[in-house]
Amino acid sequence: MEESGYESVLCVKPDVHVYRIPPRATNRGYRAAEWQLDQPSWSGRLRITAKGQMAYIKLEDRTSGELFAQAPVDQFPGTAVESVTDSSRYFVIRIEDGNGRRAFIGIGFGDRGDAFDFNVALQDHFKWVKQQCEFAKQAQNPDQGPKLDLGFKEGQTIKLNIANMKKKEGAAGNPRARPASTGGLSLLPPPPGGKTSTLIPPPGEQLAVGGSLVQPAVAPSSDQLPARPSQAQAGSSSDLSTVFPHVTSGKALPRLGQRKEDEALLSWPVFGA
Repeated sequence: MEESGYESVLCVKPDVHVYRIPPRATNRGYRAAEWQLDQPSWSGRLRITAKGQMAYIKLEDRTSGELFAQAPVDQFPGTAVESVTDSSRYFVIRIEDGNGRRAFIGIGFGDRGDAFDFNVALQDHFKWVKQQCEFAKQAQNPDQGPKLDLGFKEGQTIKLNIANMKKKEGAAGNPRARPASTGGLSLLPPPPGGKTSTLIPPPGEQLAVGGSLVQPAVAPSSDQLPARPSQAQAGSSSDLSTVFPHVTSGKALPRLGQRKEDEALLSWPVFGA
């Protein structure tokens, strides 16, 4: 992967101390207890930058920003940065002067959180470098990458649990179908134990009763009723006889009880006849 032309800052810590370390006596690692921790050789600011795949640990002056030492890091964890065995706040880094000369010095942080950030910044950078290398390889050879196989292996089975697929025992049957009328008016069945109400459909429609269609009776309109006699016709006996045939001309209508009284008088015996 080609290196980018710009430099990015990964981490900045304003307080770091530099220590002279004795040569390593064994392969067990470095121990911070062997350093003179109360007498640091230099104190200043630490800055981690990245340019392409390389990371750089730079020790700079707090005020002027002048570079004191620089440690190029091409791999982490590796020989360029090592942790001590007896503390999490101290590390051993390999510095270079640009002329090929190298030296190992010890650095330490007063705060444990600063040491944690220093460690995580280097881990994240080289994790990103590893992912970029894998993407570049897959782009060059796309067929060599792992393929996703979603098929069933030999003898592999699955189990599906789908609820409400079987009909429960004792479930109610199909609801009773309602009779549909051809006139576009459907009647709901009467409630149990209630009285049936009569619904008069609109004119021109038929009513469904008992499965048969019945034409409802239509009241006569006002123009079909017989004409009422006017006041002038009410005084003439001839007109009254036309409307009421049992009324004779010049005679008054008998009362309802008068006929029975007359029949009773005629049935009495006549004495002295």
